[in-house]
Amino acid sequence: MDFNMKKLASDAGIFFTRAVQFTEEKFGQAEKTELDAHFENLLARADSTKNWTEKILRQTEVLLQPNPSARVEEFLYEKLDRKVPSRVTNGELLAQYMAEAASELGPTTPYGKTLIKVAEAEKHLGAAERDFIHTASINFLTPLRNFLEGDWKTISKERRLLQNRRLDLDACKARLKKAKAAEAKATCEGDTVPDFQETRPRNYILSASASALWNDEVDKAEQELRVAQTEFDRQAEVTRLLLEGISSTHVNHLRCLHEFVKSQTTYYAQCYRHMLDLQKQLGRFPGTFVGASEPASPPLSSTSPTTTAATMPVVPSVAGLAPPGEAALCLEEVAPPASGTRKARVLYDYEAADSSELALLADELITVYSLPGMDPDWLIGERGNKKGKVPVTYLELLS
Repeated sequence: MDFNMKKLASDAGIFFTRAVQFTEEKFGQAEKTELDAHFENLLARADSTKNWTEKILRQTEVLLQPNPSARVEEFLYEKLDRKVPSRVTNGELLAQYMAEAASELGPTTPYGKTLIKVAEAEKHLGAAERDFIHTASINFLTPLRNFLEGDWKTISKERRLLQNRRLDLDACKARLKKAKAAEAKATCEGDTVPDFQETRPRNYILSASASALWNDEVDKAEQELRVAQTEFDRQAEVTRLLLEGISSTHVNHLRCLHEFVKSQTTYYAQCYRHMLDLQKQLGRFPGTFVGASEPASPPLSSTSPTTTAATMPVVPSVAGLAPPGEAALCLEEVAPPASGTRKARVLYDYEAADSSELALLADELITVYSLPGMDPDWLIGERGNKKGKVPVTYLELLS
């Protein structure tokens, strides 16, 4: 018990000394040991790395899970070392609703068939999103979180210890400075030749004794200063090595960033492929978008090339060249009009659904024109000796 009380009293004394030194430094009443410029740069870079890592981590979590309640729930499960329950993605939930709607409204109707096809695509999108979230969490979020919860905590601990060692060092310097000043004063008083005719020659003896005491105090302060300097130098070297390890952290985070970009690229490529397949499937549904109760599509002349190029195409109805009930025209017998042909640049690859359509490759130039009675969402396209119907939304009409 006595040992514990002594240790407690010693720790309290050290804490008080550090507090006094820190306060005097803040008020400019004490000198402060400054770190070298390289060390200060390492500290600044470490702080900047920590701050930006926190921001990137938080915003990536928002990107992967926009719902704040879900993020809090996942955080609590992680802190409790429990497995996070599987959660249905928004795309999968939308697919479920569409499938149920198709079942109730009639799966054999054009609307029901379309709902089923879109539901399948949304389900694929939801699954791709789930894989992306899982991959990004493992390859990107986990390393960032490990740095903040592991390496950075170690660096912060060593920095606090270095700060304490510096306060101890500066306190020892201040103590030595005061001891030397008191010793010099006592020495000056001791050098004065006493007048033994005085009634109190005892003052001279006391001055000599005080000088000896201050000599011992200076020796003790110098010894404490050497110990404090050694401990400070040792702690500064440990902290420096940890701070220089931030470069390795940057290399690791760079690799994780590449993995994140790779997983994100894969995710969006899958989404594009699923939606492109969906467009082609919807385009093969006769009369999917054409009905008596639906408004007619805008004429070709009102379609702006800029608007067409800026939006993702929605494959229109694959209607025949002739109105319903009439015989379809033979493309080989159709001659281009004397005027009205235009050049068009293909925006996206298009796979012909049947022999009456012309397959397209992105960025190629073809000649297009319209014929009387044609669906305004389609044109006749020519490339060399090949001819066929092409969807307007896959083209950028040139002047």
